[in-house]
Amino acid sequence: MSSAAILAVDHLTLSFGGLVALNDLSFTVRGREITALIGPNGAGKTTVFNCVTGFYKPTVGRVQLTHPDGALFLLERLPEFRIARDARVARTFQNVRLFTGMTALENLLVAQHNMLMAASGFSVLGLFGAGPYNRAEANAVDKARFWLDRVGLLARADDPAGALPYGAQRRLEIARAMCTDPVLLCLDEPAAGLNNRESAELNLLLRALRDENGTSILLIEHDMAVVMEISDHIVVLDYGVKIADGTPAQVRNDAKVIAAYLGVPDDEVGQIEAQVRS
Repeated sequence: MSSAAILAVDHLTLSFGGLVALNDLSFTVRGREITALIGPNGAGKTTVFNCVTGFYKPTVGRVQLTHPDGALFLLERLPEFRIARDARVARTFQNVRLFTGMTALENLLVAQHNMLMAASGFSVLGLFGAGPYNRAEANAVDKARFWLDRVGLLARADDPAGALPYGAQRRLEIARAMCTDPVLLCLDEPAAGLNNRESAELNLLLRALRDENGTSILLIEHDMAVVMEISDHIVVLDYGVKIADGTPAQVRNDAKVIAAYLGVPDDEVGQIEAQVRS
């Protein structure tokens, strides 16, 4: 039996002047599943992420997140910081954005600053070693070390993040996002720049987040080997319009998807469909 939808994108439209970047887009992300958002360059994938995480506000439409406890959040109405803090939507970026001068451990502690500030009473209690803050800080370190271990970087906890290999930096960025206890984890091209071994490690990590942590994942990815191997559900965009929505097997054999990736004109899609059927 399928899990309930935790993210519902309904009739999402975003215009920049006369340019329609997203046009009446609707799809869902189900709990404990990996949903991939794919399409040719310029299809509108990152624009969708920017609407989900609050960087852009849609011209029309609704983006609703539902927590497992039933709490509802209309993301299009919330400022960016509340989407991260209250709705618990975490995001990584196509270009790694770590604090390169901080250690790997410190990067994961920074992700927990909201909790640490609350423990300090938003005052100077942390500077004086107050009991509640000390306990919160110890818990934050434990969580950071737990996630470093999960991504295979515990031995590098005290190394500067900028000194880590590129693949390790990718995993560290995911670990930092997981330190916020996200209900929805949005990953923007997590396999970009990885070699085959690193991509395989990433696949194992993302499946573990889904299966062991119950994390719901929405990802943008150009590596179709990664997409087809780990995705439960795929949504395909082309010029801001959804052209396919289904399982990897359904999407792989969809004529419109094949045509979009090959750059085939609309009037030739029928020929592609005939070839797929044959």
